[in-house]
Amino acid sequence: MTTSRQAIPEEALEFRFFRAGGPGGQNVNKVDTAVQLRFDAAGSSLFDDEVRARLIRLAGQRATKDGVIVITAQRYRTQDRNRQDAVERLNDLVDRAHHRPKPRKPTKPTKASRERRLVGKAVRAGVKKGRGRVRMDD
Repeated sequence: MTTSRQAIPEEALEFRFFRAGGPGGQNVNKVDTAVQLRFDAAGSSLFDDEVRARLIRLAGQRATKDGVIVITAQRYRTQDRNRQDAVERLNDLVDRAHHRPKPRKPTKPTKASRERRLVGKAVRAGVKKGRGRVRMDD
């Protein structure tokens, strides 16, 4: 398996096959077409610590507590196509993990935006003040 950055050896991937629900005719009850791909991201030395942490974070619920990424594919009717689908989804995840997010630079609000906010607050306060009880002393 290859990504745009580096190759993940086939030995690092573990595949498990099981019966999938959904369409498939008579085959659905007798052929293991669904695929569960497991990749030990935490134990892998293929990526540096930063990329590994991003990969596990991006995987979200697909990552176990031990850092193993589990991808289940059962979209297609054939085992081979589901296997390819799972590998492609892992590739996409790894590619996204290699992209370092641009750090956010904190900015201060402009003077005009602060003034607009205060004017808006004053208008809103006036509206709320006008909702008070009507006095009968007139």
